[in-house]
Amino acid sequence: MNSNTRNHQGIGMTSQRTRDRLIQRLIDQGIDNELVLDVMRRTPRHLFVDEALAHRAYEDTALPIGFGQTISQPYIVALMTQRLLDTGTPYSVLEIGTGCGYQTAILASIFPQVYTVERIESLHKIAKQRLAELELSNVQFRHTDGNGGWPNLNYHFDRIMMTAACTELPEALTQQLSDQGVMIFPFDDGIDQTLTLITRTSQGMESEALEKVSFVPLLPGLV
Repeated sequence: MNSNTRNHQGIGMTSQRTRDRLIQRLIDQGIDNELVLDVMRRTPRHLFVDEALAHRAYEDTALPIGFGQTISQPYIVALMTQRLLDTGTPYSVLEIGTGCGYQTAILASIFPQVYTVERIESLHKIAKQRLAELELSNVQFRHTDGNGGWPNLNYHFDRIMMTAACTELPEALTQQLSDQGVMIFPFDDGIDQTLTLITRTSQGMESEALEKVSFVPLLPGLV
């Protein structure tokens, strides 16, 4: 067993036994998609946080990743991913907010094609490196402003996931959502943030409020 394999498998508080306890907590909270659970069981979350926080990687909590950003709580990662799979496994997903790349890795282990954008260049580079180490090659990365969706692409995505809270859904994202496509995002009404699911139908957009959440805000511009 080489050192890279040991790092992926983890030891002590990052061991498979610790990961399995997290998966059981997710099941207890209502996550029941076996594919999502299996991928989260296999994905080494401790590789996506600072080494000093690795012992907390399998707690069901958000953790800081620098630059004022966080790695999302595993339950929220699982819930958002599961809801994108309600009607099967579509081909493509656009992720707004790559962050450290953990959610990206989960998506890339499920969806055939993942597109992901990040406005903070340092996080963009770190995430690309981590997914390369995990040999996840079905991801296209862009360092760009997520408010504009995926730039210069005449394409509609089957699913869109936003991992930053918006007060108004960017028009570019709704334009890039395919017919019968589904988008999940945290909506900020100025008082609370609510995880929201919208579906494009022949009659327009159908919206479903899921539960209260806490995300960093969707900001414009590049860093």
